[in-house]
Amino acid sequence: MSDTPKIPLAVPDLRGNEAKYLAQCVADNWVSSVGPFVTEMERRLAALSARRHAVATVNGTAALHLALLALGVGRGDLVVVPDWTFAATANAVVHAGATPLFVDVTEESWTLDATLLDRALADHKGRVKAAIVVHALGHPGDMDAIMPVAARHRVPVVEDAAGAIGASYKGRPVGSFGAAAIFSFNGNKVATAGGGGMVVADDDAIARTVRHLSTQARPGADYIHDAAGFNYRMTNLNAAVGLAQLERLDDMVAIKRRIAARYAEAVAGRADMSFMPRRAWAESSAWLSSVLVARADDAAALVDHLARSAIEARVFWRALSPQAPYRGAPRLLSGVAAALSGRVVSLPCSTSLSDADQGRVLDALAAWRGQALSRAA
Repeated sequence: MSDTPKIPLAVPDLRGNEAKYLAQCVADNWVSSVGPFVTEMERRLAALSARRHAVATVNGTAALHLALLALGVGRGDLVVVPDWTFAATANAVVHAGATPLFVDVTEESWTLDATLLDRALADHKGRVKAAIVVHALGHPGDMDAIMPVAARHRVPVVEDAAGAIGASYKGRPVGSFGAAAIFSFNGNKVATAGGGGMVVADDDAIARTVRHLSTQARPGADYIHDAAGFNYRMTNLNAAVGLAQLERLDDMVAIKRRIAARYAEAVAGRADMSFMPRRAWAESSAWLSSVLVARADDAAALVDHLARSAIEARVFWRALSPQAPYRGAPRLLSGVAAALSGRVVSLPCSTSLSDADQGRVLDALAAWRGQALSRAA
């Protein structure tokens, strides 16, 4: 097997204008946190998410941190966080001085449970400053269920669309719901900038606050600051790569969806694994094609099995509420996040993945047998 080329999990697809735009940055001497590519990428993201404003940041965590601050989140506040998400979602809440209020996800979509959200907001009436909806694995949450609940309790919604660029909910782009939304352009995302994030919003004050805080809260050219700001701006180099990626976004999302559809078809009807949610009301970005296995031991065994065929796979998120940094945080759980923890395995899904290489993955999946999946889990 040592001579068999390794199939990576998810690597950047840099077959567009990335090198050309980076060379332009060098030729023009625009390499820092201002420059034409930053401005153009902001314009493109605002249009893509049907928003009036977009502000580029150094990464998705910084984007979420700033969005929360712009909504007035601070010490003593609670912010709803789905229990099944990447740690950055909860960490941004902590960095803002607030406390995560963990609410479980649904078995059907692996996204925020609107019924539990309603109960959590009622139980903590007056203390919840915002609710974050994470579009897990690029699959949108059920916004028609979530948004009325949040509106009834007068709690603003922030979309964590870190891995969901290009996805839509009932024909409407992710990022277009709620008070603000954020995107990530980390190296394994559908579209990457090598690093970077974006806050999108319609409200002038939110966008103005995000932009101001991201640039050290310096209102003018003089070294006078009106708040403790942050060095959170995206560089022109990152934006050059990101803009080149956005030029090919539709094609890359289409490839991601084709890869996901092929996996879904291959595992349909299996007793030992099922494919990640694909609800009729959503068009997922299919960020990371993933399967659910019966138990955590099976996930580790599947990853090891694929590794022996030179195929990279990875166990995905775990519930956050039991973990050391968040154990004292309030929560309202149904057990879904706990049941998903350690049982979701992400499969190779780079947009450069060839049909032949995906065929190798499918052959390896066909050769593996795990425990029967419990539908009650």
